[in-house]
Amino acid sequence: MSYMTDRKRADRWGSAKSGTQHFWRVKVQSVALLVLIPLFLIAVAPIIGADYAAVTDHFARPLPALIAALTITVSFLHFADGFQVLVEDYVHGIWEKVLIIGMTCLCWGASAVAIFAIARMAL
Repeated sequence: MSYMTDRKRADRWGSAKSGTQHFWRVKVQSVALLVLIPLFLIAVAPIIGADYAAVTDHFARPLPALIAALTITVSFLHFADGFQVLVEDYVHGIWEKVLIIGMTCLCWGASAVAIFAIARMAL
């Protein structure tokens, strides 16, 4: 039988020191997406079913291009943060780090490709 307190048992595990920051970042991203998703739908709705020239003309204007880029970037960052929480809860060992690094790189890469595509249409 061990006479250690709960705090003493948890002492060796240490603190991540970033839980509160991660929590607030995800909450801020959620609120930003509450605003950005309806704006994105409003910006994209007029060009659904349009041809390539109409779409490039639409995204050549700064407001639809900016709304699309912000929505895509915040969505991918929010997905990466949520995936990180999921992996931290259910995966342990080397695969935890591999999955978090891989998904972070994939999300940043997909976000960069999407922003590049929007910039190409806008310019």
